[in-house]
Amino acid sequence: MGNRPAELRALLDSVAKQDGDPVEVVVVGNGSPVPEVPEGVRTVELPENLGIPGGRNVGIEAFGPAGGDVDILMFLDDDGLLPLTDTAQKCREAFAADPELGIVSFRIADPDTGETQRRHVPRLRAADPMRSSRVTTFLGGANACRTQVIAEVGGLPGEFFYAHEETDLAWRALDAGWLIDYRADMVLHHPTTAPSRHAVYHRMVARNRVWLARRNLPAPLIPVYLGVWLLLTLARRPSGPALKAWFGGFKEGWTSPCGPRRPMKWRTVWRLTRLGRPPVI
Repeated sequence: MGNRPAELRALLDSVAKQDGDPVEVVVVGNGSPVPEVPEGVRTVELPENLGIPGGRNVGIEAFGPAGGDVDILMFLDDDGLLPLTDTAQKCREAFAADPELGIVSFRIADPDTGETQRRHVPRLRAADPMRSSRVTTFLGGANACRTQVIAEVGGLPGEFFYAHEETDLAWRALDAGWLIDYRADMVLHHPTTAPSRHAVYHRMVARNRVWLARRNLPAPLIPVYLGVWLLLTLARRPSGPALKAWFGGFKEGWTSPCGPRRPMKWRTVWRLTRLGRPPVI
């Protein structure tokens, strides 16, 4: 968004220090000018804010159609930083070792405390963030993705703008036979924040949850999935304004177009269940 030039420069410096072959970098200005960047870093400035998935899709295409000029795409939030110099090399090794591996989700840790927020561990059993495992989704601002996945199942859902776009891509990738790993040893430093800091959070989370179900789940699971999330939302006792925004988004999710519907196979439902997260929660 162009409002964190110092953090962006620190991130780019940490990418430049990665071991092995140099990492090609593209910075997307999502409706804003791009601050000064080091020589060799490419930039794309968009005339309007396309949202998180829309901006990342533009970054993908900067490496050719579906990112096809490279083998692996790494997505990093502009206020993050790679504290270790071997992260890119570990990505290369992970994808080379497992031809079915499609996406790797990094561990996000606070730079001051080292703490990893529970919501940043992409599985239900999130008590131990230092445990790597196979997972069913990934973190949008700290991951690496094989470009073959993008070419096969498509990019992020631009219409989502913000929230749940990673799970939409993850479900499509898993349905196509790809695997997703959470790697605790691949770290992105990122300040601890609350997702509700975004003004559109409650509305977008609810709307996109409905869209996610409508686009990807077999018909019998849609009401189960959304019913569970409705109960979980009420159990968390959000404030009156937050709950009003949530229900507004929930209604919008049913009444507005959600994009193409491609329900996952029932064997994918079973696969998600065996991985510890059946698609009803």
